[in-house]
Amino acid sequence: MNAELVKSVPNSQRALKELRERIFNGDLPAGSDHLESELADLLNMSRTPVREAVLMLESQGLLELRPRKGVRILPVSPEDMSEIYDVLTELESHAAERAAQARYTSDDLSGLAGAIHDMDVALENSDLEAWAAADDQFHSELVRIGGNSRIMAIASMMTDQVRRARNTTLYMRPVPTKSNDDHRNVLAAITKGDAETARRIHRLHREHAKQIIIDLLEKHRLRFL
Repeated sequence: MNAELVKSVPNSQRALKELRERIFNGDLPAGSDHLESELADLLNMSRTPVREAVLMLESQGLLELRPRKGVRILPVSPEDMSEIYDVLTELESHAAERAAQARYTSDDLSGLAGAIHDMDVALENSDLEAWAAADDQFHSELVRIGGNSRIMAIASMMTDQVRRARNTTLYMRPVPTKSNDDHRNVLAAITKGDAETARRIHRLHREHAKQIIIDLLEKHRLRFL
C-alpha cells in the first residue's frame, strides 16, 4: 500500500463523518445540490476522500451522485421512512425477544438501564437533543444484546435514516414520555425473561413512533422536498 493511499484513509473517514453531521444538522439541507469540488472546499480537503465519502453516503441513502451534475442531498421521504420502520420494527423486536431469552444479568442490561435514565433526565431538563441521543443509545444497545451480527449491521444502516427523520421532526412531536415508558417496559420484560412480552411491547413502540413521524412528514411534506 503506497503512502498516498495510507494518508487518504483517515481523510475519507473524516469526510464521511463531517458530511453526515452536516446532513443531519441541516447545513446540507434536503434537496440541495452541491459539486464535489464545493464539498471538498467546505471540508478543506482534496476531492479524493470526499468522493469516497460521497459514495458511502449514497449507499446509505443520504444523497445521490449524479453524473456531471454533482451531489444532491436526498429529501426525507415519508414512503421511505414507512418501509424503513417496517424493517427496523421486525429486526429490533426480534432482538428484544432474543435478549429476553438470553437471561441476562442486571449488569448485562446496565446499558439499557443507563440509556433510560439519561432519557428521563433529558426530559426533566427539556433537552430533546439529549433525549434523542439517549434514545439512539437504547435502540443500539437493544440490537447489540440481541446477539445477531447481521441484524446489527442492517439496523445500523437504517437507523441513520430514522435519526435524520426524527431530528427533522424532533421539535414538532409531542413530548416523548410514552417512549421512555415503553423502553422501561421492554427492559422489565427482558429482565424477567419474558420474550413474548418484550417482543410485543417493542413492536407496538416502534409502530407508534413510525406513525408519529410519518404523520408529521406528510403534514409538512412541502418543507422537506
